[in-house]
Amino acid sequence: MSSDYNYDSEGQFFPFFLLTIASLVTVPLTYNVLKASDELEQTGERIQSDFKPKDAEIIAAQAKRQKRKERKHKRIIAVIFGWITMAYLGYLVKQSEAERIKLWDPYDILGVSRSATEKEINKFYKKASLTFHPDKAKLDPEKNITAEFVNDRWVEMTKAYKALTDEEIRNNYLLYGNPDGKQGTSIGIALPGGWSKRGIAGFWWYGTQARTKEGILHASAGNLFREYKEDIDEEGVVSALSVGEEYKEAVKADKSAAKVESKVMASGILSEDAKQSIKGIEDPSQRKTACLLWAYLGRIDLGDPDLEKEKYSTAPTAFLLNNSLSSMTLPFQHLKPLLATYHTAQHLMQATTPNSSPILQLPHFTQDIAKRISGSKSKSPLTIQKLMSLPAEVRRNLCSGLNDAQYKEAMRIATQMPHMKLEKAFFKVIGDRVVTPGSLVLLVVKARVIPPGIPESSIPAVNPSDLEDADPKEGDIDAIKGRKKEKETQPSLAHAPYFAGDHAPRWHVFLADQRAGRIAVPPFTFSTFDKAPFNADGTPTFNVITFRCQFQAPPNVGQYPFTMHLICDSYVGFDIRSDVTLDVRDVSEADKVESEDEISEPEEDSIAGAIHLMKTGELPEQKKPKKQKVQEIDSDDDESDTDGDVSSDSETDTDTEDES
Repeated sequence: MSSDYNYDSEGQFFPFFLLTIASLVTVPLTYNVLKASDELEQTGERIQSDFKPKDAEIIAAQAKRQKRKERKHKRIIAVIFGWITMAYLGYLVKQSEAERIKLWDPYDILGVSRSATEKEINKFYKKASLTFHPDKAKLDPEKNITAEFVNDRWVEMTKAYKALTDEEIRNNYLLYGNPDGKQGTSIGIALPGGWSKRGIAGFWWYGTQARTKEGILHASAGNLFREYKEDIDEEGVVSALSVGEEYKEAVKADKSAAKVESKVMASGILSEDAKQSIKGIEDPSQRKTACLLWAYLGRIDLGDPDLEKEKYSTAPTAFLLNNSLSSMTLPFQHLKPLLATYHTAQHLMQATTPNSSPILQLPHFTQDIAKRISGSKSKSPLTIQKLMSLPAEVRRNLCSGLNDAQYKEAMRIATQMPHMKLEKAFFKVIGDRVVTPGSLVLLVVKARVIPPGIPESSIPAVNPSDLEDADPKEGDIDAIKGRKKEKETQPSLAHAPYFAGDHAPRWHVFLADQRAGRIAVPPFTFSTFDKAPFNADGTPTFNVITFRCQFQAPPNVGQYPFTMHLICDSYVGFDIRSDVTLDVRDVSEADKVESEDEISEPEEDSIAGAIHLMKTGELPEQKKPKKQKVQEIDSDDDESDTDGDVSSDSETDTDTEDES
């Protein structure tokens, strides 16, 4: 087969093809540009706060710059270009319609009606021969009626006449659309030949493949992959995030790099490993980027407006790269790198260093104030939950470094943070009482948003019915398949005054084998809730929020101990861990449970009960209702003082263990 293709060099067909493709792209893109944005960052409400950091103007400017990047400028340009292209192609289509060869039609060529009989066609042909025959026709060069034109016209008229009167030729016309019989078939490409050259095709292909689905450059993804390690920690992740090619647009490798590095090294926020990691970077641009990231996390004043702009510009880019690195950890199923990336996301959002005090997330709190509150002898960092659980007088004395207005603002923000309290977690299979090998299992997590500082007396008890998870009705396909029917509620945007941009919090739920350090069930990410966590006035609703994660059960019978993780990507110290055990039973046990449910003793007032009484002389024993196994949850939320054991009924037989 020849490797040469026929191209539409004369533009006869390619306008139709390109017009179709252009309309398929331009029309939906136009709708996308004109419709209101449905991105969570655009639709979410903000936590109202009067707090402004020292560099609030620079942060706001960088946030606007980031929004301009995310805006639809490129799409708007593409839409304008698309409509111009469609208009031009429409013009070409109209022009080509006039020039296109019409389908061969004998009636049209002879000028007779389609209802004409053969006798009428013969009569018309004889009459036409007196005028159009080459021997009778008059030539007129001024009107382009030349001898060649006359001969070609008469040949076509003769073909048309025979196609309507000669049986064999007529059959050719009916079968093949041509009196000469079957014609050769030519298959070509409806594009101009120049458009398919290797350089142009390659430019288009590599342009579409420039970024990954996470939105980062492929070159950055390759660099991140090379930085991945099984034992990488949060400091290692921060160092790895400096390899992105995206920074080169905002970070300049100039003489100021030495100034940034000296300030970061002298700040005391770096461990020895982190210092050695920076010193080991040879590329000057990457080295400066790493120092800027640490300066941002440590809230270090660089003393230069240009450097401050560069510092705050690194966080949104690093956050995007961190999401990509999180995705890279999943195929390896290593737990430590995944947790390191999730915790790094929290630090990037709140501008805090690893192992720093979580209370730095509150407005007006500085490193000095945090150290004064925590004390030098404290082994574990003081979390917001622990601080807010202290008596009001003790808490105010600890925060003596803040004036009354600052203290009031910090406490108000603390009581609006979406701190989760786990109420129940269990496994279930829709329609079954037990989990069998290979079945589709639902991990159901029930939690409430209880902000720090809410008095225990103000927290209502959980309604037991809210902790149940009823199976969908039979025939409700949408519910069985997990399709959402009810409107979801979006929580407020993350309170992150140092982050140059808006971010809607995400919650990650996954199962891990803590002893082996492996991910058992990959994360499920939630950005909306089935119930509102807060009222319109900012007070908590204490609604029970449900997270559902579906996965396939192990293929073998047995008890599988897992650790359930519930992690928010926007706040430090709000992580939840709980030990749960998945009890996989044999199919025969499932059948036994089902048969026990279906077969029951006859009732006294039934016919079967009367027969039983006549045979035995005794009334049938009433079967005692089955007692469902109780599931206990031990939520290992190190930062929460509201932890405790929760007992409730579970439809599926699952056990939980105390976390060691």
